[in-house]
Amino acid sequence: MTPNRPYLIRAFYDWIVDNDMTPFILVRADEAGVILPPNVADSEHRVYLNVSPTACANIDLGNAAVAFSARFSGVSFDCYIPVASVKAIYARENGRGMVFPDMEEGDEQPTPPDNEPPSTQPEKKRPSLKVVK
Repeated sequence: MTPNRPYLIRAFYDWIVDNDMTPFILVRADEAGVILPPNVADSEHRVYLNVSPTACANIDLGNAAVAFSARFSGVSFDCYIPVASVKAIYARENGRGMVFPDMEEGDEQPTPPDNEPPSTQPEKKRPSLKVVK
């Protein structure tokens, strides 16, 4: 399956904006592919960005990246943030949102124990019903 992070980012963004709040994203600026103005990250390479419709233009919450144009110290800059570099999305006013894990679900599949051969089909279990009064 495809990663769910881009879908969750879009959903939380819409939810936050629909509730008249300000969406912020937390980005790891030192990860590959991140394009942001120099010197905007803190000492731990984190950047908190206001991505509200009034703060940025042409926002594209795509499956591969979040892209938009914003002003930093009065100078317009085209930002590009790969989805994997977005570590959280939240509302500035109340902090409600979501923090993403470092590894996407499904990136690594569990391996079967050494003493059991891998199963090709799931076990079929007989359904059970109980009478509730």
